[in-house]
Amino acid sequence: MTLNLTIVAVYLVGMLAFGWWGKARAASSEDYLVAGRRLGPVLFTGTMAAVVLGGAATVGGVGLGYEFGLSGAWLVAAIGVGVLILSVAFAPMLARLKIYTVSQMLRLRYGRGGASHASSFVMLAYTLMLAATSTGAYASIFVVLFGWDRWLSVLVGGGIVLAYSVLGGMWSITLADMAQFLIMTVGLFALMLPLSLANAGGWSAMQERLGAEFFSWDGIGVQSIVTYFVVYTLGLLIGQDVWQRVFTARSPRVAQIGGATAGLYCIVYGVAGALIGMAARTVTADIATTDDVFAWVAQNLLPVGVGGVALAAAVAAMMSTASGAIIAASTVMRTDILPILRGEATAAEDGATAEDEAPETAAELASNRGWVLLLGAVVLGLAIVVPDVVAALTIAYDILVGGLFVAIVGGLVWKRGTGTAALWSMVVGTVGTLGTMGWLELNAAEPFEGVFANEPIYVGLAASAVVYVLLSLMTRPTDPAVLEAWRVRSRHGVGPAV
Repeated sequence: MTLNLTIVAVYLVGMLAFGWWGKARAASSEDYLVAGRRLGPVLFTGTMAAVVLGGAATVGGVGLGYEFGLSGAWLVAAIGVGVLILSVAFAPMLARLKIYTVSQMLRLRYGRGGASHASSFVMLAYTLMLAATSTGAYASIFVVLFGWDRWLSVLVGGGIVLAYSVLGGMWSITLADMAQFLIMTVGLFALMLPLSLANAGGWSAMQERLGAEFFSWDGIGVQSIVTYFVVYTLGLLIGQDVWQRVFTARSPRVAQIGGATAGLYCIVYGVAGALIGMAARTVTADIATTDDVFAWVAQNLLPVGVGGVALAAAVAAMMSTASGAIIAASTVMRTDILPILRGEATAAEDGATAEDEAPETAAELASNRGWVLLLGAVVLGLAIVVPDVVAALTIAYDILVGGLFVAIVGGLVWKRGTGTAALWSMVVGTVGTLGTMGWLELNAAEPFEGVFANEPIYVGLAASAVVYVLLSLMTRPTDPAVLEAWRVRSRHGVGPAV
């Protein structure tokens, strides 16, 4: 056990080295926020996979395999499908835009208006809650491993994530993510999967000891599978944390091929996690909490040292999600929300691109670091003060999908969509989501039953889609000059050849 703890501790210290390494590469806001848009296929694939495969995919995926068998892979498969669709259908276009945020895309597509402003605040809330949830997840592991109080676990683990994120921004996060991707790959595929299957007696022993439902594709329930695709697949298509990784690609081709590879990797990762959970269920049926299955396998089925690598893989998955969400939140704050509060136009509203911006100053780079530090501190505070922020994250995620999805994707695929329709679809979708959630919560038998229900997101999506289509057809089309600028920029790019 001491060796396992040592391996995890060495991993944590190693993350700080990536922060210092990335600091030397971050010479401008473009370097700091999107790694200079210079990531090749290997780095891009690794960092995209790392940011989407967090604690829900790693620890949660193994737990679902333990409880439901092979069908437990559907949650992570839905994440992989989301990355695949984003990469194949939209990533080349997004990479050509050379922007920093989802809200900038809305301003470019619809022109100035409230739609982009509303999306900025929702994205900020979503990324902060996502970062706080991931921080709380790896802090919980530290509580068990090191015997620390929760607040100390949050400060130490979160402090390390915050340190390397502040130092080098996206460059540090990319380098750390690549290391985390390798640790996750080795830990899950090369160590946990074969060794846990061996301890279970192999596939034939699993078939003998587990019920047929564990080998069924729909053992988890068709409704759960549909919900995973609605929530995770659609959410990944529009999340600021994922889009910001698309912006790091050095070309549209890298964004497309690298992202598609990451999506396929996620699907295989989900199947591996489910198999590990099934192997654990074959050995014992006495684990009360499914979130404990991953740690139980690492400590009981794997040799000393190997278990440490597996635990480091779980921590790596959560840290990569947390760091990506923190820099996404700071990017939205500085790029979108501050200009709104000051009454200023953003670069996107003026038609400017990253190449058109004024030369960077040391003060601007320091400002980026300052916002990462400040919002990172907010995340740590949330993780300490509110031990369970899952309900808040669920609300933010439901608003993201139920309120914003139609306006964002509609703008990408339908040129008749208008800014007025986008704004009102956001309003109606959000009201529909929150209203349904509130009504269900008031009539629920248990606290948060309404918050975690599936119905709110369906109501929000349906209402948002109806309003978007009807108002787009009823209102004046988008200014032809805005649409032409969008067409040129989204198809041909701007500035240097891409």
